Amino acid sequence: MTEWRQFLHAHAEVGHDLFETSAYVADRLEEMGLAVTRNVGGTGVVARIELGEPGKGRQLGLRADMDALPMQEHTGLPHASQNPGAMHACGHDGHTAMLLGAADLIQRRIRSGQITGDGAITFIFQPAEEVGGDDSGAQRMIRDGLFDRFPMDEVYGLHNAPLDEEGTMQFRHGPLLCSSERVEITIYGKQSHGATLHLAKDATLAMASMIMSLNTLITQDTPPLETGIFNIGEAHSGTTYNVISAEAKIYGCLRAYRPEVIETLRQRIKEIVEFSAKTYGCTAEVQIGPGYPAVINDDRALDHSIASAIRLLGEDRVEVEASQITAGEDFAFYLQHAPGAFATIGNGDNGWKNGEHIGPCAVHSPYFDFNDAILPTGASYWAALVEDRLKADA
Repeated sequence: MTEWRQFLHAHAEVGHDLFETSAYVADRLEEMGLAVTRNVGGTGVVARIELGEPGKGRQLGLRADMDALPMQEHTGLPHASQNPGAMHACGHDGHTAMLLGAADLIQRRIRSGQITGDGAITFIFQPAEEVGGDDSGAQRMIRDGLFDRFPMDEVYGLHNAPLDEEGTMQFRHGPLLCSSERVEITIYGKQSHGATLHLAKDATLAMASMIMSLNTLITQDTPPLETGIFNIGEAHSGTTYNVISAEAKIYGCLRAYRPEVIETLRQRIKEIVEFSAKTYGCTAEVQIGPGYPAVINDDRALDHSIASAIRLLGEDRVEVEASQITAGEDFAFYLQHAPGAFATIGNGDNGWKNGEHIGPCAVHSPYFDFNDAILPTGASYWAALVEDRLKADA
């Protein structure tokens, strides 16, 4: 698994263009003797194991994401990315290696008679989790008939948690990860020379006022016991120092766990933008979404996950009501088609800079590296979950 993981890390690919990654994954699965389907939803890979009588028993889905991020790596490690501007800074290389290891382990346990019964296990290797919007890897694979071609009545996901203790596992009932929607605001004014302000409608000034006003969204418009997040990541206006800009752009991200909170914030963004633009004689347009829904765990599926983790690791290594995570995840789209659960696994100390260890490091950092020591834990968890779920059905 370490060899697989470090190969994937060194050959990081971004978005849907995972041609070398998906070929590597499919080749490894075929070497294990699994039935493999390539090019699902583009560069997605699906492997399936069927036990007993076809169509009977529990149909399980296990998913790993394969894509890297469009950023430059600065770990200085021997297996650092060889592709400029592409880096596995979120640990998807580790997720893929763990699920490959699980496929091998589950296959061997079936052959040895340790895992028995009727049912099927579908291993989903997905591209483009990081892309956001309405064209992520999960969405493309589902549109390509994932659930029709590979029936699943439960689906499970797993992500590393870089600031949690190595090899521990974290679970939570109900909403776990936020919805995530892209917000694009365009402000239209009137251009003029900087010496004749009275002839202009200053889009830059309207933008500045708008940014300040939008930052009241969370304090003024989100219920105190709910979570709402709005950040502005980009703002652009103007072409040179002595011209009043006729157009400005703001890009942000809106997050919440509950649909009713998101709807309130969407409406308030539009009201604030319209009022701020009008105050400075400008007009504005707002586009919100589409984005990822919140990841809301199914209670029964999560209970099954927790039970398997405790059997494997012991109660002291499993957190059953961990903190919510304010990031988004396109695993939410799978949960619209089948009940399931998403969990995390502690990644421990994993930061490296210029070849030197710097301690724990958050995802999406140029110093992040997946901790290979947790690969056996992740693969064993997947195998334990499959064994328990098929046994329960029998």
